[in-house]
Amino acid sequence: MAPEVVVNQTHMIHPCYELDHLYYVPSKTHSLQCVLLNIFLCLLSIIIICGNLLIIISVVYFKQLHTPTNYLILSLAVADLLVGVLVFPLTIEFTIPYCVYQEELLCKVRSSVDITLSFASILHLCCISIDRYHAVCKPLTYRTTITVHVVVLMILVSWSLSVLFAIGFLVAELNYAKCGEECYMDVLIATVLGFICFFYLPVIIMICIYVKIFLVAQKQARSIQNTSYQSRTTGAAVSKMERKATKTLTIVMGVFLICWSPYFLYTCIYVGNQALTPIAVVEGLAWLALSNSMLNPFIYAFFYSWFQSAFKIIILGKVFQRNLSGTRLH
Repeated sequence: MAPEVVVNQTHMIHPCYELDHLYYVPSKTHSLQCVLLNIFLCLLSIIIICGNLLIIISVVYFKQLHTPTNYLILSLAVADLLVGVLVFPLTIEFTIPYCVYQEELLCKVRSSVDITLSFASILHLCCISIDRYHAVCKPLTYRTTITVHVVVLMILVSWSLSVLFAIGFLVAELNYAKCGEECYMDVLIATVLGFICFFYLPVIIMICIYVKIFLVAQKQARSIQNTSYQSRTTGAAVSKMERKATKTLTIVMGVFLICWSPYFLYTCIYVGNQALTPIAVVEGLAWLALSNSMLNPFIYAFFYSWFQSAFKIIILGKVFQRNLSGTRLH
């Protein structure tokens, strides 16, 4: 049985927990809200796993998808897959509000895995934006600049930095548990600086890169339109390309910021005082952030026709009937 934890009565109780003499304990009888919540979170976990498995199998199996860009997408899919496999089940069992009050080992494990995979995902998104910058803005040198070796280095750096940050965060938590209020400010400053380096800085970099890509794409489109001024067909194609580029960049940055910004803003503002925040707010922000792992396959893979073709072949089971690794995807 999980240890009892003192909780503020003014806060809404988690649907899977109950108050027992001012203590926050797992409910003996699960309410309808608790069952529905767990079903919903399990469905999200399944969608994350299935969506990212499709990406992983597609990139590994089909030779046409063996490109530096897709290797970045593959590594990102691995990070998001692990969110569905590890973070979701652990967070369902050891909820964020419960771990705010409780110092269980599994709470620390869940927190460390969560931080590692979340920041790995963020850094991979940043690497993908760098890759797209060279592809659009420097097409002549793209193949010699963004090679497989460079992409592998990007992936290793992303995972290494994520693991190091998670370890540093865990050490800071353990030190704070020992020294308490004496090192509160040190932990506070270290946490805020960590989130600035691993969230706000990558976001600023991505925004700048995508703005640059958009401006260059518009310039290239106008150049093509001017050289083919007499052709209405070319003008229509250019206009369509501009709309597609605008839509893609809006989806990529919009969904990412919608999912992650609220959680990191809350973390920086209320760091060290999560216990003072209503449970519904803490849970809602955390699940919104984690849901980005479900959306990434749609944004980075489902959008492209060759991935759609690969998914159809895999889902229909054709890969088990004959060797289709060299199939030309459309």
